[in-house]
Amino acid sequence: MPTAAVLGSAGYTGQETLDRVLHHPDLEVLALGSDSQAGQPASALDPRLARNGSLPALVSNDEALSSGADVIFCCLSNERAAALEPPPTGIVVDLSGAHRIADTSLYEQWYGFVHPKPESQADWCYALPELRPPTGRLIANPGCYVTAAVLALAPLRGEIDPATVVVDAKSGVSGAGRTPSEATIAGAVLENLKPYSIGRYRHLLEMEMMLGFAPTFVPHLLPVRRGLLATCYVNGIAAERARALLEAAYEGSEVVTGLPGGVMPEIGRVVHTDGAELAVFADPPSGRTIVIAAEDNLGKGAAGQAVQNANIALGLSETTGLRLEGVRV
Repeated sequence: MPTAAVLGSAGYTGQETLDRVLHHPDLEVLALGSDSQAGQPASALDPRLARNGSLPALVSNDEALSSGADVIFCCLSNERAAALEPPPTGIVVDLSGAHRIADTSLYEQWYGFVHPKPESQADWCYALPELRPPTGRLIANPGCYVTAAVLALAPLRGEIDPATVVVDAKSGVSGAGRTPSEATIAGAVLENLKPYSIGRYRHLLEMEMMLGFAPTFVPHLLPVRRGLLATCYVNGIAAERARALLEAAYEGSEVVTGLPGGVMPEIGRVVHTDGAELAVFADPPSGRTIVIAAEDNLGKGAAGQAVQNANIALGLSETTGLRLEGVRV
């Protein structure tokens, strides 16, 4: 059975990834990395993990990286992940933004740090499974906002007017990571809704890479723990045509669901799952078509997609270990 290591297992994406690995019938946990909690039992992450009596104790991220695992999930900060020296063998899935863009000169301008290993970027493949499956063993996982926007827009890109595309997106506070800041503490988030990074959102580079153009993109912070909804406004294509293109693109997908006419995507239906919902609507007064995508930013937008990419790279069924079923109660 293939083995897995999780680096940064104390963070949101690290714990979400670990949870999926624990329930994956074809993966076995070999190492759990956490620089802040190295030496402690796995239950230090969550007391409920004591029920999994065979879990290894936490070690440093460097130790987990060199553990010899068949799959390494890197759930570290951008700067830490950028300095990573991948092992010579095995699959590495990086959930940070450190290896998504080929032009490393843009990292300082958009991400705020100098990429220490520009020569290594060519070794990484950017993989959004439904549209660009992984092609190598070093895999850069897409950002959560990018996943929603690209799933909604990529199948339409040949028929829409790029200059008019607007993506209005909203995500839960867990998208900012576990480290607290003035912008993410309860007093700043609860009973509030605010946009941020207008015109400078770093993952806009990914959207441009995947779509061939950069839409007008405005992210917002929702006063919820998790979940993401992207409303995309496009010109140049009728709703019926857009719906047909999306249905063709994701026909047979167990992850991306096209909703029937009139059914609205909802965060409440996708949280704690690894699926995404898409729906198309006509707006007769403006002549625009509106495409809405919903996902869990920690699921399809992070950990679920990382496991999906790892499954493909390992030659396993793409959806093994993913959370795709459930009924909201």
